[in-house]
Amino acid sequence: MKILVVDDEQDVQLLFQQRFRKEIRNNELTFVFAFSGEEALTYLGEHTSEAVLILSDINMPGMSGLELLKTIKKDFVKPPPVVMMITAYGDKENYDIAIELGADDFLTKPVEFDILKEKLKAIL
Repeated sequence: MKILVVDDEQDVQLLFQQRFRKEIRNNELTFVFAFSGEEALTYLGEHTSEAVLILSDINMPGMSGLELLKTIKKDFVKPPPVVMMITAYGDKENYDIAIELGADDFLTKPVEFDILKEKLKAIL
């Protein structure tokens, strides 16, 4: 499964590569990283035939994760990606907006990788 991680904090890339080292080595998961909503849309536009899981931060400069989610759910319907929103703020307002816009799941930072791995197993 290909996973697109969208977060403006670039250290997230190393963290995911460390936490999923075994799954990457076994070719179970492939990670692609975008450091802005705009970069994520460019990637998705160039790889339209790939079904991906998208893990997106909500609070980013420029295009927010919620704006990205809205665009993804409107413009990238075949194949439909699964979108999980990630935020440091577990507030009800962001949760409600994300669900209303079509988010498939919602995680809070710091990401608990054991929980994320269980969610990914359910999708696989």
